[in-house]
Amino acid sequence: MTEVRQRKEKTKETLPGKDSLDCSETPLKDNGCEMTEEQACQESEESVLAKENLDCPRTPRSKTPQCNSKSALFQRLAKLFFGCLAAVTSGMMYAMYLSTYLERKFWFSSRQELEREITFQSDGGVYYYYYKQMLEAPSFQRGLYELTCDNRTISARTINVIEQLSLYPELVTSFLYQITGSQDVIEPIYFYIGVVFVLQAVHVTALFVSSWIMSGTWIAGMLSVAWYIVNRADASKIEYAIPLRDNWALPYFSCQVAALTGFLRNNINSSTEIFCYLLVSASTFTFMVIWEHSHYVLFVQALALFLLDSFDMVQTRKVIDIYIIYLCSIALGYFAQFQNTSMLSSPLLSLVAGSVLARYLQQNMKKGPVVARLMKIMLHFYLVFTIAFTFSFVVKKIVPSDSGHLFKLLEVKFGFNTTTDFTTNLLLCQEAFQVPSQDLFLRLTQASVLPFYILVLLVCIVSTVQMIYRRLRYFFYF
Repeated sequence: MTEVRQRKEKTKETLPGKDSLDCSETPLKDNGCEMTEEQACQESEESVLAKENLDCPRTPRSKTPQCNSKSALFQRLAKLFFGCLAAVTSGMMYAMYLSTYLERKFWFSSRQELEREITFQSDGGVYYYYYKQMLEAPSFQRGLYELTCDNRTISARTINVIEQLSLYPELVTSFLYQITGSQDVIEPIYFYIGVVFVLQAVHVTALFVSSWIMSGTWIAGMLSVAWYIVNRADASKIEYAIPLRDNWALPYFSCQVAALTGFLRNNINSSTEIFCYLLVSASTFTFMVIWEHSHYVLFVQALALFLLDSFDMVQTRKVIDIYIIYLCSIALGYFAQFQNTSMLSSPLLSLVAGSVLARYLQQNMKKGPVVARLMKIMLHFYLVFTIAFTFSFVVKKIVPSDSGHLFKLLEVKFGFNTTTDFTTNLLLCQEAFQVPSQDLFLRLTQASVLPFYILVLLVCIVSTVQMIYRRLRYFFYF
């Protein structure tokens, strides 16, 4: 650069000055066009500089920011493409594995129709029976009417089977089987289990995406999918009974968790935020309609969001948006399940109502010194849970509900009460409600899930405590 400047200075010295050229404003004739002498002097200087620049050696230039941005964009798109490809491939391979496993375990293709239905253990055979009943009905409307006014399931009683057993998956599957013209292509039972396996593929893909969003690399998604498949016996009932409500509902919950993880991120653009919000809304409503116990799972999720919001670890605006989704899903699910009163007495509704009212009463909860903020948070906890318990008590007194069997089950499980109820004792006999055996911990340890889980849990607890401490100190100084 210094060499080029010296050449330019030498060139300026060799140029004729204004006195010698007499650069006045008198016009000159050049090829029929008028121009001043000053313009002629400037053109002559530019021509000399151009000639000098041709002789100057060119120094190598560094890459421009535009090239760097294009390279970064290409790398980002390539990472997104291969990550999405890996996620979809993982889901498809898992669905193919389930299909192969079912064939090798039961020799499904070589059995008769009745023998295939017998393989649906537990409540699975009941759900498939109503699916077959919808297909055998003269029309979809007639089959829907027979399910809403069923007098064959319970003797001398007419019940709404859709409300009692949450048969929306069977309704949708039978409707798709009829409108797609699959009668001549595939048997009803293969279409039924095929839809379940597709949902399991979506489930695995959503787990992949959730791990990818939280870690920033799709290698973590591959690791989570691998651990899920290795521990599928403890993570899913798909190999035990295909038509269970869990196998239909959990894929939608996984999609909801993946969309919620993306929605709660800070560095997210508006279009992606809207997409995640709509996906959370749709998956939450579907999850709540399909599974009767879904609002208990969402209650645990809402409780985690409440704690994060209390310590200012997520944006308050987004938490309020999630609360609105909960309320709308409960209202729509109440009517979709034929005015199911268990929706109104659910702990999810009580927690959301208590959180909203407590927030309205405490406007400046996140301001003040550290000690004052801690006292406000404790007061906020007291208000939320007091309002929640009061709201639940009042609703149960006004609206009678049959959802008390779960609390009765918990009371009997932890030894606070005894009962002779057949349903409660039957549930207590299941393996899921028994005390975890040593074989469970041994399986999880051999699969390396339990050690990594404990390690990640400790890291998350330490990082959460550090973040809460920094938040409190930040508001203390500012």
